Amino acid sequence: MSDPNAAERREWVRGAVARYEAPLTLYAARLVGDADAARDIVQDAFLRLCDQDRERVEPRLAEWLFTVCRNRAFDLLRKERRMTRLNEHHVQTCISPGSDPSEAAQRDDLAARALELLETLPAGQREVIRLKFQNGFSYQEISRISGFSVSNVGYLIHTGMTTLRSLLADAPAARTQL
Repeated sequence: MSDPNAAERREWVRGAVARYEAPLTLYAARLVGDADAARDIVQDAFLRLCDQDRERVEPRLAEWLFTVCRNRAFDLLRKERRMTRLNEHHVQTCISPGSDPSEAAQRDDLAARALELLETLPAGQREVIRLKFQNGFSYQEISRISGFSVSNVGYLIHTGMTTLRSLLADAPAARTQL
């Protein structure tokens, strides 16, 4: 005898995969620096989702998935004891093109420089800035994903953004050349 809720459960998981696979893969890839490993991490998160009680997870599905991916990524990093930098392909996928080619080139250079400088920040600041600005999570959601307190999330974002602004203002590559 089959479970009458099985079809509904499959559709729920499929919907979650459709909605969150791409942002989770990008997030995991940034944490581990390896696209193949990131896909494995995301696949593992969705497999774990299949075993969860929908009523318990659904109200905070995005947080739950990002937390599972984060924990799995850190498990992998601890196991491998290595960190790699964000590659050029990922930098280019984060940049949106503009209408004026010179403005677009300038914006591309500035965005690439900002992402490059982001890598110089401490790991906690990098992570919360990415969760806030690349994934659109609230401070409270970031707190639940990262394990930092809400006030610490605010402090890390503020400190990181202040540092980035200062570095960008001082960086010759960020200045407009006419």
